[in-house]
Amino acid sequence: MARKSTYNVQPFRSETEIDDFLFFLRRTKNSKRDVFLFLFGLNTGLRMSDIVKLRVGDINKPEPIITEKKTGKKKRLFLDGIQDIVQEYIKDMKDDDYLFPSRQGGHITVNTVYKLYIKIGHELGRDDIGCHTLRKTYGRFYYLKTHDIATLMYLFNHSSEKITKRYIGITDDDAKSSLKGFRIGVKGGEM
Repeated sequence: MARKSTYNVQPFRSETEIDDFLFFLRRTKNSKRDVFLFLFGLNTGLRMSDIVKLRVGDINKPEPIITEKKTGKKKRLFLDGIQDIVQEYIKDMKDDDYLFPSRQGGHITVNTVYKLYIKIGHELGRDDIGCHTLRKTYGRFYYLKTHDIATLMYLFNHSSEKITKRYIGITDDDAKSSLKGFRIGVKGGEM
């Protein structure tokens, strides 16, 4: 019997990788929706199952709070950093409109997003991009900027640092890179 291969979704590791992905998203039939969904996911860290079902009214308020599908827990959204693009995207929409409408009516599905991301991933020569790439990228960029693993664990509802670091793709190479040139109390070559 053939062994089933594991599909290991990875985060984007650089702004260049994000820009490359956006290049293809800007050429889709629904580019405005697809680009906003991508940027919204990158900047909120929400699961795709929570993103696709959002309505305009869910986020068009000073302190939006949603209920996560997977955990059933309430989660506050921090949209300050992307409020400009949120307002631009929703300016002609009603509060009861789906944020990410399908052409067939209703909202787009996680599977639709997944297929699109797989297709673009293949265009980029990658087989490790999927819906969770956005959430993992959010975590990775947040951690590399702040090194605040405790808050990230809270945001992701993870029970350990090890789980969170593995989830966002922090490896020994990342640790080695961050320690390059790190020295305390050493002046020049003197002891």
